[in-house]
Amino acid sequence: MTTIDAAKAWRDQDPDAETRAELDALIPRAEKGDAQALADLGDRFDSRLAFGTAGLRGELGAGPNRMNRVLVAQAAAGFADFLKGREDAPSIVIGYDGRINSDVFARDTAEIMAGAGVRAVLLPRALPTPVLAFAVRHLDVSAGVMVTASHNPPRDNGYKVYLGGADQGSQIVAPVDGEIHRAILAVADRTTVDALPRSTDYALADEAVVEEYVQRTAALVPRGSDAPARAVVPFVYTAMHGVGWEVAERVFAAAGLGEATVVPEQIAPDGAFPTVAFPNPEEPGAMDLSYATANRAGAQLIIANDPDADRLAVAVPDASAPEGWRRLSGNEVGALLGWRIAERLHRAGARAKLAASIVSSPALAAVADSYGLSYSDTLTGFKWVSRVGGLAYGYEEALGYLVDPEKVRDKDGISAAVEFLALVGELAAEGRTIADHQADFDERFGAFASAQVSLRVTDLSRIGAIMSALRAAPPTAIGGIEVTQVDDFIDGFGVFPAGDILRFWMHGGARVIVRPSGTEPKVKVYIDASLTSGTAAERRRAAEEQVAALEEGMRALVA
Repeated sequence: MTTIDAAKAWRDQDPDAETRAELDALIPRAEKGDAQALADLGDRFDSRLAFGTAGLRGELGAGPNRMNRVLVAQAAAGFADFLKGREDAPSIVIGYDGRINSDVFARDTAEIMAGAGVRAVLLPRALPTPVLAFAVRHLDVSAGVMVTASHNPPRDNGYKVYLGGADQGSQIVAPVDGEIHRAILAVADRTTVDALPRSTDYALADEAVVEEYVQRTAALVPRGSDAPARAVVPFVYTAMHGVGWEVAERVFAAAGLGEATVVPEQIAPDGAFPTVAFPNPEEPGAMDLSYATANRAGAQLIIANDPDADRLAVAVPDASAPEGWRRLSGNEVGALLGWRIAERLHRAGARAKLAASIVSSPALAAVADSYGLSYSDTLTGFKWVSRVGGLAYGYEEALGYLVDPEKVRDKDGISAAVEFLALVGELAAEGRTIADHQADFDERFGAFASAQVSLRVTDLSRIGAIMSALRAAPPTAIGGIEVTQVDDFIDGFGVFPAGDILRFWMHGGARVIVRPSGTEPKVKVYIDASLTSGTAAERRRAAEEQVAALEEGMRALVA
């Protein structure tokens, strides 16, 4: 079948007028030999979105290499076949965020699941990803689907898949992702989506699911006479045009954390994301409105969730910063939350495990060692962190934190916000700040500095070329610091399965890790250094100097 024939067949089964119109405009031009139209069709039809790090994720548009109603229907039908092959009476809960077509994709999934004989439950409205992840376990269903592209660019959407039962509500991992992908391809090969059975005999989840999430999350904050003193700290909250605020507001109130000053331009769900180029708190400029709001309000802290509220960003006052605020890195927040939870475990005499992905700072391992707790490194992606046995806390440097594994087996930006707000309130009651607390961390565990280089590409072949070049001729020094060892994960490394990851160990113990992003067209570089000698200030300064030199060296290598 030619690309033009494939496009016609796709158009003829497409229930969406907008994506049909895209093909109706392209096909006649391609038939006349228009090179641009042929290239556009080729990009849409010569490959297909496959289940990977986060299920499906891609740009909205017509064709198998885009997110659209045909692809989602095929995915739902293939996933239904997979579930029916595993269980006699499978069930699923489906959630969605505020992105363009998220509600449509969720209803399509519910109808196709119900039509296939899978008991389907649809969440009552657009809600955060952590609520869906919670619902998988709370409702004791076989699986969950969350329609979201998290913090991806505005024109993206996605399809994140969780499994219940023995998987305890975690995201899918290999080999299951491959099995689901093959089931989806089988559906695409045997039928058109307009011939798939559909049913409206699915349930809407009761509001009690959301209320239970709210109450259990608020319960993370200790209350009563034995609880530490805690001040109510004035803070700003932004939902980044996502779905976090409704649930977060209820949680903050139930936990006694005070009332946030919101960023009004970003508080309501809006799939166009009008105030940000990328709705990711890590991207330059994304939090500028938060800084301005906090300055006007006289706030002492900024809390930001990404659009589906599974990530948390935190900013603190800093007179040396241009805006008067400094966003803490994911590693800084991750280490401080890990210290808080390790101390809680110590007081309770509990034995548990801490975990972080290999691209995250070694700081959490130092915390675990100090408290006599076990620790695990995992591959990148929260699907791996969440599956660590006996886990009490896990994080990944990309603003993802799992503070309550008994409730949610995925990163949860609302639960993490609750823990951080409680920490700041306890420090304020003692007349201390996060900066004071960070200095105490440096003194006790060592100073850990980190940086990240992200190279966004438009030509995906550049990613492979960069990784191949680093493998073919590994650097002997980076930023003037000697490379002492290179670990290549391409065929597996130690306990880790195969992955496109390179790790460079530096003289003095610093490290640099390079890998392609699993969800965006980027090459990502992670740089970490630490010191335990000297005063806390001396440690911090020396570690940051090492990181700065390595960052400059890596930018030159991958530019």
